[in-house]
Amino acid sequence: MEQTERRKAARVHPSFCEGITMRKRSLLVALAAGVLTLGMTLPASADTTAPTTATITITGGSLAITAPVDAGNLGTRTNTVLGGTISGSLGQVQVQDGRSAAAGSGWVVSVISTAFTPPSGTAIAASAVSYAVGTITKVGTATYTANDPPNLTGVAPAITATGITGDNSATWNPTINVVVPGGMAANVYSATITHSVV
Repeated sequence: MEQTERRKAARVHPSFCEGITMRKRSLLVALAAGVLTLGMTLPASADTTAPTTATITITGGSLAITAPVDAGNLGTRTNTVLGGTISGSLGQVQVQDGRSAAAGSGWVVSVISTAFTPPSGTAIAASAVSYAVGTITKVGTATYTANDPPNLTGVAPAITATGITGDNSATWNPTINVVVPGGMAANVYSATITHSVV
């Protein structure tokens, strides 16, 4: 009789076991949520900046000159016994000096012309051709002197640049004067005018 009572007392009600299991599950869920929340609030360990080094290269510049390829017709006049002068603008000539020149440096523009020659007949000599620089537009530090050569038979200085410091440029539109002798035949006369800079 006593043993039967003990067995009854030793039996555990199923609902009691279910309650313990539920509590364990709840505790596990709470622990998992806590770990997840903790993981979300921790600061990230990854870098937030990504610096990159880059370079560019600048090479030394040069001294260069440009002039019109074709100046066109400098002017027209009627032939006379005494002759006369034809004058016209050659077009824009420009020197660009990108050498980063040391203080006191300089350059010289020279010019030369061939004779003004017709398709046939007598030419007008280069000694009858003169060059007037006119207004010089400059950029940078330099002193420009117009030499205005009176004839272009040989290479003659047209502009001299002195006292240069650093990069500079000069731009001008020269006037070409051609003294036409009397008695020249009616025709189109052409010449080549060449600039150089050193």
